[in-house]
Amino acid sequence: MKVFITGANGFIGSAVVSELLSTGHEVLGLARSEEAARAIQAAGAEVQRGSLDNHESLRIGSGKADAIIHLAFNPDFTAFQESCELDRNAIEIIGASLFGTQKPLLVPNGIGGLAPGRIVTEDDNVPTTYRLPRVSEQTALRLASQGVIASVIRLSQVHNVNRQGLVSTLIDIARATGISAYINDGSNRWPAAHVSDVARLFRMTLESPKAGVKYHAVAEEGIEMRAIATTISRRLGIPVKSLSAEEAQDHFGSLAPFVAMDMPASYNETIKRTGWHPTGPALLVDIEKISRS
Repeated sequence: MKVFITGANGFIGSAVVSELLSTGHEVLGLARSEEAARAIQAAGAEVQRGSLDNHESLRIGSGKADAIIHLAFNPDFTAFQESCELDRNAIEIIGASLFGTQKPLLVPNGIGGLAPGRIVTEDDNVPTTYRLPRVSEQTALRLASQGVIASVIRLSQVHNVNRQGLVSTLIDIARATGISAYINDGSNRWPAAHVSDVARLFRMTLESPKAGVKYHAVAEEGIEMRAIATTISRRLGIPVKSLSAEEAQDHFGSLAPFVAMDMPASYNETIKRTGWHPTGPALLVDIEKISRS
């Protein structure tokens, strides 16, 4: 099949492109810049010029494809509300072009805040008290209730030796401050999955699409933040330190609420629904291999 991918030149998107092309699919990647277009072409995919705020380019790309994966998102936490609104609009535009077709749409979401105090499962819904402004999952599931074959893949900390999800920002902060920190006792947990496993899950889900289903791109249920910070400190050769909630705000800035989250997640139903089995390296193994400088 031919798959239209937004964010095709991004960290996860480029891995998904490679996975799809290596298994016989064609890819049409959205590119907002000449640099992005060159990267997509170099990977062996076709290019659709445009951006998330260029709705006509989203309609054209969706019209040319047999399936759509929406991965583009601006991770600027200083303008998070605006990024979430742009994301919602893009999903709605793509979804509107799919009514009356059998084209599947895959949309990502995060895991944080979905089930505070316990392990998140695929059957958990976004709670009515959910405070994060990103509504990609809610938007996709609303489209599914209206007849679009839309489903959701919830992302954990997606990693390799070059990038590690939000952990990459923790590493940058540790380098800049000379301290690898966690909050309070650091027992809060983050789930994780290697990018190669995540790309394979996107491909497998797209090949057997189901409307309104939620999947977890999770290989490790939950790694304690203290262990993550300790591994970063050991790799960079800097001290590790526990911070109070007040100190954390100054140290982590806009990332502080996420650093404090406890968000372990199960992947049992995803395995049952798809047959997917993660095989990539663990998060701490990849952190041990990051550059020291």
